[in-house]
Amino acid sequence: MSKYPHSDIEPKWQARWEADKTFRAVEDPQFPADKRLYVLDMFPYPSGSGLHVGHPEGYTATDIWCRFKRHNGFNVLHPMGFDSFGLPAENYAIKTGTHPLATTEANIAVFRRQIKSLGFSYDWDREVSTHTSEYYHWTQWIFLQLFKKGLAYEAMMPINWCPSCLTGLANEEVVDGKCDRCGTPVERRNLRQWVLKITAYGDRLEDDLAEVDWSESIKLMQRNWIGRSEGANVTFAVVDAGGKPGSTTFQVYTTRPDTLFGVTYMVLAPDHALVDAITTPAQKASVEAYQKAARLKSDLERTELAKEKTGVFTGAYAVNPVNGAQVPVWIGDYVLANYGFGAIMAVPAHDERDWAFAKKFGLPVIEVIAPSDGTSPGVATEGGLTACYTGPGKAVNSGEFSGSDSESFKKKITARLEAQGIGKKAVNYKLRDWIFSRQRYWGEPIPVVHCAKCGIVPLREDQLPLLLPDVKSYTPTGTGESPLAAIDSWVTTTCPDCGGPAKRETNTMPQWAGSCWYYLRYIDPKNTKAFADKAKLDYWGNVDLYVGGAEHAVLHLLYSRFWHKVLYDLGLVGTKEPFQRLVNQGMILGENGQKMSKSSGTSINPDEIVGQFGADTLRAYEMFMGPLQDAKPWNSNGVVGVNRFLQRIWRAAEDLNFTTAEPTKAQLKVLHRTIKKVTQDTEALAFNTAISAMMIYLNELAAGTEGPSGPELPLSIWKPFVVLLSPTAPHLAEELWERLGETGGLSRVAWPTWEEALCADDEVEMVFQINGKIRSKLVVPAGLAAAEMEKLARSDARIVALTEGKEIVKIITVPNKLVNIVIRG
Repeated sequence: MSKYPHSDIEPKWQARWEADKTFRAVEDPQFPADKRLYVLDMFPYPSGSGLHVGHPEGYTATDIWCRFKRHNGFNVLHPMGFDSFGLPAENYAIKTGTHPLATTEANIAVFRRQIKSLGFSYDWDREVSTHTSEYYHWTQWIFLQLFKKGLAYEAMMPINWCPSCLTGLANEEVVDGKCDRCGTPVERRNLRQWVLKITAYGDRLEDDLAEVDWSESIKLMQRNWIGRSEGANVTFAVVDAGGKPGSTTFQVYTTRPDTLFGVTYMVLAPDHALVDAITTPAQKASVEAYQKAARLKSDLERTELAKEKTGVFTGAYAVNPVNGAQVPVWIGDYVLANYGFGAIMAVPAHDERDWAFAKKFGLPVIEVIAPSDGTSPGVATEGGLTACYTGPGKAVNSGEFSGSDSESFKKKITARLEAQGIGKKAVNYKLRDWIFSRQRYWGEPIPVVHCAKCGIVPLREDQLPLLLPDVKSYTPTGTGESPLAAIDSWVTTTCPDCGGPAKRETNTMPQWAGSCWYYLRYIDPKNTKAFADKAKLDYWGNVDLYVGGAEHAVLHLLYSRFWHKVLYDLGLVGTKEPFQRLVNQGMILGENGQKMSKSSGTSINPDEIVGQFGADTLRAYEMFMGPLQDAKPWNSNGVVGVNRFLQRIWRAAEDLNFTTAEPTKAQLKVLHRTIKKVTQDTEALAFNTAISAMMIYLNELAAGTEGPSGPELPLSIWKPFVVLLSPTAPHLAEELWERLGETGGLSRVAWPTWEEALCADDEVEMVFQINGKIRSKLVVPAGLAAAEMEKLARSDARIVALTEGKEIVKIITVPNKLVNIVIRG
């Protein structure tokens, strides 16, 4: 009795699959549209630490589903690649003096080896890496289309700046006010930035969520990030030296124009363009100190709802346009310059945030909306408001509009403002235009030049790719510009339009750029004439199943959807959405139930598990741990248990004598029930229960039937089991299949089917009730007619005793389940 030799068998089949290109996807027209599947994993960033056991969870899930679908006659595209531009590689290069290209490609080699060691059925001919010029040629090309469409523009923008890494950071790269790479406190700086006008697609990004099969929680996160709202833009004038409305004005956006009569103060962002101009000399020192402190906070910190509101009075006043009241103008860091107009009108009686601010600084509170039912729970009989009311209602203290309901009031007041030229109906978004620049080396060069005569000029498409220069120093300039700015030989160029002297753009693209469209390049990765052939794009359509971590639930998905919609508008792709179905796998935790961490020693390298137990064990264990979308703690004993299951399969294949005898009915029933269970659960990505069903089936098979030379089993019972096993443990299944004398490999052998009649029970437990309460039970043949069920119930000794002398009102039967006798008295 031998032990399963995984270290021999798994490399054998991996080599066979690679040599035969078993999983190569071809645009074969013989497959109808409903038999084509595009299944995608979120590709990894190739860090120096290699894969951890969290990576294979999602990869295994998609691989099982792809293999299952191939068995069921589908043409499957299942690719893999690497998200290989990014700040970590550049920081490592600066620290060690190693070129980021060298470290990135070395890391990719490690990742590729580890992934291949797990036997995933990827089409490796389609591999992409975002740092290669063959790939970023087309990232740059897409940027040019955005530029030509007016969706890419340059602006001075406040950004998060790390004074240690000397680069701008996205909001998601700032944790607790510090750079997530080096831990240095982040500052705010106004820098020249490239920005993508994602807000132009705000409505479509929200509306088209109705067309995709995503969880409602992920859709809600997207909608909240987009934050579409309807309201009005209103102009406020600053009081001049004479105490009257002056020529200096600013705008606010409000969703509640019905509360304008309740405005008691204004708040500008600390970096609003008007702050310096309107601040009085007496307040200047306080305002400048506050502005300096605000620059050290990220947008996320500043807008945290739970944080205490802070602010400083500018000394200036503005005029409320609906009643002429003069209200003080403050600055507060919870208002962002790049959201709306960077200014808000504060109505503390009807907004929780304004209420907290007003109470802290002793500012007036005026109730202007009362609940429609006539109650006023926020008003004390003496002493004014005790809480704010944020709902709709009836206008009070609002001049001629008093008594109007909120909705009609909004329309009336907006119409008046429009007539006076100081307001208009507007739609706004929490979504901000996408700051697209990074002040670093290791990223895609932005393909434009700056010409003194022509302005900003895009490169011609035949000048792409604009190659990243090969240099020895990647040290940031410290001026707010990328390291590329210090490479004069690269920066100095000629204008594509006039031929005069020009300077290249020195900011590079963010890591998000390459991951925005990689799923499209997989479809045609060797194309040198286009980012992908339109016919191939139409063949595969959008991604049918996308699996990855929930940490990308907002930004990556939002950015990809934006780029895809632009390409759709240009007629370059045929679908409005990139990812039809999205599944987020749960995190694999350490054995202590906490997030795995290399520094704490709780991280597990998959190489260790593969070396000791084999790839099939790791695959099967990670799927057996629990539902795919749930977080699950690692358990070393669980790995051993799953390995024991695979070892038992191997021993069964060696110990059983397979015969051509007809299986018994009992054997057929167990087989067909297992086929049904494994099929339905695999289709639903419920891999843990599918594996459990196979474990139960093995228990039934392993004993076999004793024959002259040992336990025997009909081959027709064993072979379907091997096929059922193959998506989860493909190396073991392929070896067993070959040892049965089969040729041609297992990957496209037809999936077994079940007969419903053989899945049904021969006997069922019937429940007998009186007035809905269980009084007796009886095992009976399945499929009895209602009359037979009733007869059995009325002849049951306990039922007879309990109904004797009672009036039977009616009898209710549920086939194969129960008889309920309703009595009176």
